[in-house]
Amino acid sequence: MPEYLLSIYQPDGDPPPPEVLDPIMENLATLNDEMRRTGVWVFAMGLHPASTATVVRPRENLITDGPYAEGKEHVGGFTVIRAADLDEALSWGRRMAAVLTLPVEVRPIAFEEK
Repeated sequence: MPEYLLSIYQPDGDPPPPEVLDPIMENLATLNDEMRRTGVWVFAMGLHPASTATVVRPRENLITDGPYAEGKEHVGGFTVIRAADLDEALSWGRRMAAVLTLPVEVRPIAFEEK
């Protein structure tokens, strides 16, 4: 079954206060539990802020602090799911975006290790 990456884009800066963030995280946990029960959930990870990233550039043999691309938003976490097709993956992505109130990019994974 094809796998899809659901990338969560969040604004740079401090997270919302607990009274805003806690209910969102509870709803995300509920959605993740549903994904597990239905068998689509593979794994999920949250990421530290983009400012903690380090980029290694092969041609210049150069290492730089910070994210590869500067912007007002960054990938804050991701979930990998198995779905029958893109429509099913988009359905989960829409539900995740509604829960998080953030954009979610849905992208097919091109290579599966066997």
